[in-house]
Amino acid sequence: QVQLVESGGGLVQAGGSLGLSCAHSGRTFSVYAMAWFRQAPGKEREFVAGISWSGGTTSYADSVKGRFTISRDNANNTMYLQMNSLKPEDTAVYYCAADPGVVTRSPRLYDYWGQGTQVTVSS
Repeated sequence: QVQLVESGGGLVQAGGSLGLSCAHSGRTFSVYAMAWFRQAPGKEREFVAGISWSGGTTSYADSVKGRFTISRDNANNTMYLQMNSLKPEDTAVYYCAADPGVVTRSPRLYDYWGQGTQVTVSS
């Protein structure tokens, strides 16, 4: 049984901060590359940030670089996304994903997905 469960979504004002969590179980996700994706109405699912199995390598979309921080705690089976200086354009459903390989930006290369959590940023 493979599970990825996001939490922490909600409503926040522009310029504010919000932290997301992704708890994983059922597999040895500590050795998986993991990533956050998001999808807004009428738009394609896009890569937000990724992190290697060890946490030593991170990658960010240009649109969030300098504002978002991805991290993971393998001992606690949790991945995080700290979002600061939020903008209305960040409004989307955020998904966590995992893959037994290196960090990639293509959603089709990820094997496991969570249900998603809604993030809404008001102007």
